[in-house]
Amino acid sequence: MAEEQTLRPVERVVRRLVDSGVGLAEVAWRLRRSPRSVKQILELSTRTRTVAHSPVSLEALRPLERRILAWRAEGASYAEIGARFRRSPAFIRRVEGVARAKMPDADF
Repeated sequence: MAEEQTLRPVERVVRRLVDSGVGLAEVAWRLRRSPRSVKQILELSTRTRTVAHSPVSLEALRPLERRILAWRAEGASYAEIGARFRRSPAFIRRVEGVARAKMPDADF
């Protein structure tokens, strides 16, 4: 099942149809592709592929987001940070959420 999560949707459909006994010509007809294309999709779906995640650095964050994350890491409250930027605590909380979403693997 974990392997199937790495497949593209068309690869999952082709493999499911072929595994259920549908011929290559029928799969090709159903998906509006050539039999050669379906065969190639099957072959390529069996190969292991590396997932290249571009490393997200702090440079991807805006200066505001970097400061908020740094101050939150030091223990500052949303109200304290909001007063520094003349913004509401709710705004600071939203900006922090966006920054953390941009940096899912980072530990802050």
